[in-house]
Amino acid sequence: MGLKTSLGLRLTQQLTLTPQLQQSLRLLQLSALELEQEVEQMLADNPFLERAEADEDGQAAAEDDPATPPADSGAHEDVEAPAGLMNEAEPPDAFSVIEAADPQAQADWDAQLDDAAGGWRDDDPDATLGPDWQWDGPGLDRDGRWLDGDEPASAADLARGRERLQDHLHQQALALHLDAQERAALHFLIESLDDDGYLSEPLEDLADALLARQADGRADPELREELLALLRRALGWLQAMEPAGVGARHLAECLRLQVLELRNEPAARAALALCAQPLEWIARRDLRRLGAATGLDEAMVRAGLAVLARLEPKPARRFAEAEQLVIVPDVLVTLRGTEFDVQLNPAVQPRLRLCDAYAQALRQHRGGDLQQRLQEARWFIKNLQQRGETLLRVARAIVQQQRSFFLHGDIGMRPLVLRDIAAELGLHESTISRVTTAKYMATPRGTYELKYFFGSALATDGGGNASSTAVRALIRQMIAEEDPHHPLSDAQIAERLKEQGIECARRTVAKYREALRIPTATLRRAR
Repeated sequence: MGLKTSLGLRLTQQLTLTPQLQQSLRLLQLSALELEQEVEQMLADNPFLERAEADEDGQAAAEDDPATPPADSGAHEDVEAPAGLMNEAEPPDAFSVIEAADPQAQADWDAQLDDAAGGWRDDDPDATLGPDWQWDGPGLDRDGRWLDGDEPASAADLARGRERLQDHLHQQALALHLDAQERAALHFLIESLDDDGYLSEPLEDLADALLARQADGRADPELREELLALLRRALGWLQAMEPAGVGARHLAECLRLQVLELRNEPAARAALALCAQPLEWIARRDLRRLGAATGLDEAMVRAGLAVLARLEPKPARRFAEAEQLVIVPDVLVTLRGTEFDVQLNPAVQPRLRLCDAYAQALRQHRGGDLQQRLQEARWFIKNLQQRGETLLRVARAIVQQQRSFFLHGDIGMRPLVLRDIAAELGLHESTISRVTTAKYMATPRGTYELKYFFGSALATDGGGNASSTAVRALIRQMIAEEDPHHPLSDAQIAERLKEQGIECARRTVAKYREALRIPTATLRRAR
């Protein structure tokens, strides 16, 4: 039996993404940071690319270079403390432990401290510290080593950048009249604070860590107690500094330290009594238990809780690093009269051009590999320009669609999906998804990710739709205005929304409430 062969012709259609198109799609979805990394990599790999020099007006120096971005991406215009309250911290003037020690014990202490501190000694230990003394020596870090050159920041340094919590505290330490040992102990505690401003490690552990670094490894109980006494005094000085609450070992102590700063307020004594109660009772606003434990009537408990609600649980919050707080926006939105002006942020838009020297040389010596690299450079520049143009078009369309949000806030947000913007601009929905991912818009109301302006719709009695963002804003507003003795349940909120013409099920209300980090009605009820 033989095999029969035949020759046939079949036509098929297949979509193939060229390398240029693949690069264009990839650049479109990169964040500003990822794009900068991509540009740096291309500058290192391709000799035909270079950054465009900017003149005094901030414009590229390349006249007719195709690398220059579109005009739209140009520069954008414009109580007193009861005794024993801090039971581990002695008053700042209690220097008796060190001063009462005999000379030999003092010498032993100095030697041990020198070993732990890497050999630093006060230049003139016998000198009397006057009101104008200066601390010119470095300090101890949390491992017991001295920090060479780690003096408190100068006023010029603080003016140039964000001030660290530690720098802020070191500046305050300059006003204290302390000897070398006391300064070292206070400096050590300051540098041992965590990112929230708490002293999370027990003083005993910190003392043991210092002693463990002694060269001979001796464990001297008397020296340990002497060191602990010094650290306890230093803790008292630290906890008296600003911001109030710094140096606390736990949240209750942090709140107590802040209440002490408000001792002139009528409800401060009540708040101070509440600080000694379980934090769970305070969080639940359990008026009955708190009143029974403190002997305060309901009105005073409420007043004390109101004081606690104003306190800062993280004293170091305002000293957080700027890089952890700030997002550099890709798009800038400003209000000009009654219209919103939308522009790309020139600070994050790369400006590249072809290197003239390499391009001229290539015209005389045409080589396959060099010609390909030149074409890659041209593609990259064009794709960067197209990315900026597409981002700007999408951002302007979003602002136009959500104009009510920019005028009235979340409650004015319209329902919007990617498909709506895609249809308006004649682009594919996947393109809009790429453009709005990890891109941010700075507006008069704050900075938002572009994705924030898209949300699902809820039906209304009038046949229209309400944005889920606007519904969440309504829920937040209803809860803020509720009677604390009779908070609204999820079902009641759903019913009120229905009265306003918005169909929203109870479980949907619960989902939105949880997304807003609002507790249930049971936990919100004032008891």
